[in-house]
Amino acid sequence: MVQKRLLHLRVPVTLDEEQGIRTKARDTGLSVARYMRQVSLGYLVPSAIDNQQVEKLLKINGDLGRVGGLLKMWLTNDVRLKITSKAEIEATLATIRTTQNAMLDAILELRNRKSNT
Repeated sequence: MVQKRLLHLRVPVTLDEEQGIRTKARDTGLSVARYMRQVSLGYLVPSAIDNQQVEKLLKINGDLGRVGGLLKMWLTNDVRLKITSKAEIEATLATIRTTQNAMLDAILELRNRKSNT
């Protein structure tokens, strides 16, 4: 059975400190009370965003931008670019789909990590 929390602690803070605590609690997805309790007791506070996942998503986003730019270049009316074959365009589209799936996997992993904390 979970113990009901009946006691309250009063902690005087400045306006800036209050705003900082509220911001950090919100960023971690915790209530202010739960955030302060976990920090005070030395528990790890979950990160709202895993930095490695963010870096991974940024890389994937850059890859999509580069591949999309290449495809756009191929589809212009510039005669010099007409040497691109249908197979190359289809391969590029397949790369875009693969990259989109990688991005979706990274997003789902990030969401699952957040829901498990």
